[in-house]
Amino acid sequence: MTRVKVLRGLVRTMGYACVAIGLFHVLLGNAAIPGAGSAGPTVDSLGRFLGAVFAGYGLGWLWAARQSPIPARAVRWLAGVFLLGALGRLLSLAVLGWPHWFQVVLAVVELVLSPLFFWLADAEEKALGVRVQARVQGEGV
Repeated sequence: MTRVKVLRGLVRTMGYACVAIGLFHVLLGNAAIPGAGSAGPTVDSLGRFLGAVFAGYGLGWLWAARQSPIPARAVRWLAGVFLLGALGRLLSLAVLGWPHWFQVVLAVVELVLSPLFFWLADAEEKALGVRVQARVQGEGV
């Protein structure tokens, strides 16, 4: 049952954190990015847009947290997006070099949490003995 509690807590925390971070970026624009300074209106516009998208991503986590059981498939998809973001940070590091130290910390968090979410994804379904049925014939679970 411990894995279930950890999963529930992490999914909920992830949702609230992503919504808060996303709204922070919408409201502050470039000022929300440590070490970015003023990057001009184009980058500010992009940052605020992506902040809204990140808040929406957080709502996806919160949706998953409200399900019973938490759907493993949703957790895996959301964790995959999170991992893709971390890989994007690594690509940036390889192409342009080291970013602000806070971005490095975020990359480490993303690289650690993603596999943890993949590992925990089906904890509640297994604990409840739920067998997830594909809704469309031939759809993998």
